[in-house]
Amino acid sequence: MAKLRKFVCYRKVKRPYTRFSKYTDKNYVRARPVCRVVNFTIGDTNAKFEMSVHLVAKTPLQIRDNAIEAARQACNRMLEKRIGKGNYFMQTRMYPHHILRENPMASGAGADRLSTGMARSFGKPIGVAAQIWAGKSVFSVRCGKTNVDTARLALKRASHKLPCQYRIVVEATKTRQERISRVKMPTKKKAAE
Repeated sequence: MAKLRKFVCYRKVKRPYTRFSKYTDKNYVRARPVCRVVNFTIGDTNAKFEMSVHLVAKTPLQIRDNAIEAARQACNRMLEKRIGKGNYFMQTRMYPHHILRENPMASGAGADRLSTGMARSFGKPIGVAAQIWAGKSVFSVRCGKTNVDTARLALKRASHKLPCQYRIVVEATKTRQERISRVKMPTKKKAAE
């Protein structure tokens, strides 16, 4: 298997034409690589937990799918060992839609005669990444009040697997009704007869 290219090349958020459509004439990319993230939700989905702990990005960046999977596994392993399977709910809050591309060119001794690559070429798809903006929650863990410190530690361990810097936010879990009430719905005025 070919070696992965350093992610410094892909860390900045750019918007090139990487559209993938079911209609081939509207595609800019011939193939889309498979996403390596196995699960996006882990733990007890039906239980109601009092606290939510979020891992929030400080700067805009792209995160490759293998880094997301590594961070998810590290966080989940610690939560399972210390809290137990049914005592938390973890969610990955991003999806790697963005297709990464590479124009492979020969490098090394004697490569000056071999590499006749184009400048700013489109390249072949080599992987997928999630585009994250500053203030976006990357991972969320819901748990009881007694397990908040463990959830913070697990998310900190996950942040070491990801590029850039993150902060951890702890808040009380909002019910569905509280989230709906925060959104103000426009009121209909009765027409005067």
